[in-house]
Amino acid sequence: MLALNHIQIEPVVEGLAVLSGEQMQQTIERPAVCAGIGVHSGEKARLVLKPAPVGTGVVFRRTDIDAADTEINAHADAVSDTRLGTTLSNEAGVSVAVVEHLMAALSGLGVDNLIIEIDGPEVPIMDGSSAVYCELLLQEGLKTQSAPRRRIRILERIEIVDGPKRATLSPSDDTLLTLRARIEYDDSVIGIQQMALRLAPGMFARDLAFARTYGFARDVDMLRSIGLARGGSLDNAVVLEDGAVVNPEGLRAEDEFVRHKLLDAVGDLMLAGAPIAGSYDAVQPGHALNNALVRKLLATPSAWCWETDCDLRARTGERTRAAV
Repeated sequence: MLALNHIQIEPVVEGLAVLSGEQMQQTIERPAVCAGIGVHSGEKARLVLKPAPVGTGVVFRRTDIDAADTEINAHADAVSDTRLGTTLSNEAGVSVAVVEHLMAALSGLGVDNLIIEIDGPEVPIMDGSSAVYCELLLQEGLKTQSAPRRRIRILERIEIVDGPKRATLSPSDDTLLTLRARIEYDDSVIGIQQMALRLAPGMFARDLAFARTYGFARDVDMLRSIGLARGGSLDNAVVLEDGAVVNPEGLRAEDEFVRHKLLDAVGDLMLAGAPIAGSYDAVQPGHALNNALVRKLLATPSAWCWETDCDLRARTGERTRAAV
C-alpha cells in the first residue's frame, strides 16, 4: 500500500474496460477527494474528482473563483505556461497549474471522462509523483461507460527540435502508446539515463507512477525569486546537491529521473484529448517540447485520425480481403 513518506508500489492489474471486444470509455465509480499544497505556489488546494458523462473528457473547475467561466478543458490548446510544469487556462484567464502528474494517472489508468473541482491555483504536488493519484482513483473504482473509447492513431511522423532537445510521434502497428526517452546531465547521480516502455494496462502504475519530480538545490533561491518552488521540499521532490541525493530515503529506483520524464510525457500527451496509438521518442524532453509536439500533431490533419476498435477491425478486414 501507499503512504506519503514511505511508498511501496504493488503490481496493479487494472486494465481498459472491454465489452464485446470493444474498449469502452471510463470514468470513476464514486467521487474522490484529496488535498495538499502546490509545489510552486505553496498554496493549499482541495481536489474533488467526480464522475462525468460519456464524451466529457477531462475538465477542471475552479470553485474558489467567482467568475462567469471557471471551467478549463484539459487540452493542449489550453496550455498557457510550461515553466517547470504544465498550466492550463481558459479564455477568461482562469487557470490551473501543474496538471501533468494527475493527467498522467488518468491516462495510465484509462480514465477518459472526469470533472475535477479545485479550490486553488495549482494541483497539489502530493509526494512529487503520480502514485497518490493512482491509488486514490483505484480506491474509488473505475466505471465502464456505454460508448467506445476513441484513440488518436498516428499516421505520419511529427517532430519538434529545439537545439539539443527533440521529440517525435511516429506510427506503429500497436493500439497503445510506446514511450522512449533519453536524458543527460553533468550531475553524476543522473548522468545518462534512457528507458523504453509500452503503456500496456498496469504498466504505468507499476513502472512510472512512483517516480518523483526532481531539481537541484543550487536553483532553489532563483526559482523562488520568480515565484516558483515556494511549496517545494524533500517531501515532494528529489533534491540533488554536490553530486548526491539530499533526501534521506534516497531514490526509489536508480533511473527514477528518466522514469519521471516519461511520467510527465504521459500526462502532457493526454492533453491531445484522447489516448495515442503510436510511438513517442524524445531526447531531453520537457513540458514545452511535449506541448509543442501535441499542438503540431493536432494542427496536421494528415498525421492522425480518430480510431475505435471497431474502426481498426474494419480496416484490418479490408486489408485482409484485398490481400486475398
